[in-house]
Amino acid sequence: MEPPTSSAPAVPGRTALAPELRPAYWFVTFNALSYQIVLGSPMVLYAKHLEASATVLGILTGMTPLLVIFQIPAARHIGRVGYKRFVFAGWGTRVMFIFLIGLAPLTGRFLDVPSQIALMLFLLFGFNLSRGISSAAWLPWITALVPAEVRGHYLARDSACVNVGSCTTLLLAGLVLGSTPGAWQFSTIFLFSAAMGVVSLSFLKRIPEAARPAPESQSRAPVPWQAIAAHPPFRKLLWMNVAWAFAYGGLATFTVAFLKASAGMAEGSILGLTATSYLGGLGGLLLFGARLDRHGSKPVLAMTLLAWVVVLVGWTLLAGGLIPAPLPFVVGLQLAMGLGYALFTMANTRLAMAVVPVMGRDHFFALFSVVGSLALGIAPVFWGVLIDAFGPRELWWLGLSVNRFSLFFALVTVACGVTVVLARRLDEPRATNLEELLRDLLAQMPLRSWMRFWPRG
Repeated sequence: MEPPTSSAPAVPGRTALAPELRPAYWFVTFNALSYQIVLGSPMVLYAKHLEASATVLGILTGMTPLLVIFQIPAARHIGRVGYKRFVFAGWGTRVMFIFLIGLAPLTGRFLDVPSQIALMLFLLFGFNLSRGISSAAWLPWITALVPAEVRGHYLARDSACVNVGSCTTLLLAGLVLGSTPGAWQFSTIFLFSAAMGVVSLSFLKRIPEAARPAPESQSRAPVPWQAIAAHPPFRKLLWMNVAWAFAYGGLATFTVAFLKASAGMAEGSILGLTATSYLGGLGGLLLFGARLDRHGSKPVLAMTLLAWVVVLVGWTLLAGGLIPAPLPFVVGLQLAMGLGYALFTMANTRLAMAVVPVMGRDHFFALFSVVGSLALGIAPVFWGVLIDAFGPRELWWLGLSVNRFSLFFALVTVACGVTVVLARRLDEPRATNLEELLRDLLAQMPLRSWMRFWPRG
């Protein structure tokens, strides 16, 4: 049963992105200018500034996805409140917590370091709790607004906006922090994050409302979570996302920790390097803006995950001392990570939109977000404890230094390999195969002359 008609634009049947969706692009851009500071590398560097352990870094990173579990009870109330009001209330609460986070570094004048860490974790808990609840409405809202035929195009442009905003905010944060940042510098970038959050809310209000969920999702009958999870295409997607969570969860955090602790880079340099990863993410729009809809998500996921294995092997060899750490090599890894993350996120989200049925859409998306996010929350805590448990010891094997970071990158590579296997088992009826996708890519690249060597038949 389709949702009843509302005052929103009649999006079904459209073949192009509607002008009414332009505020959504501005919203995600300014939202990226905000959350990349509070949830990204700047917050990790602030925790390192307070000499937080790897376990604390894992908790800090894992808190965001873990609290997405509140999407499960929140999904029942979306139909009563409406998508727009539901998201706006949560995002407004988030911004309030960011302002408080902006003042937290200044408490170093009268609080000791453990108390500052505890205060920061408390404020981040409030921020992430409001985020976890309100995000239950975001994917169903966008799915209802964007026609199926152009969702890949929409997600590519959405990803480009996020990457532009993320790159910009990290470069600005790097300039403010410099090489030896103090409390006032961290406070400045956190308050900038809050200001950008306020701007993002102004654009969120301009996104059109969509039709509310069908009446069935508002009933008092128990939600059949087991039946939802058992839906075959959806179940396979869930398993792949769990494996991906252990491959990716904590990777950004502990890459920053490695560059700071082992490579000895300054905060500003680390943020500059991290910003380049978002330049790589822009390649997702250039290479896959239309191809995602033409070829489907499955071949894009397969190609992206295989590339991730290569990138993670590079980090393992770098941490193990088999490869020196020249700046161009590290920049190349960051660019590849940015492109890989953007492609995986676009293809994964589009596939979820494709396999989730209209009936029960809110609950399907809530379960999809919660399962993947729980794994994403557990993974960095697990990796943080493992890194702390291994400690400063160092072993040697075939010329490779087995230390806490090389061990971490090696195990993450194995987890990514498992994700590749699960991705090949996904269901997507109208998807092409990996060979056709590669042919299409090579035909449009400057090296298309290589096509004459491609096997025929």
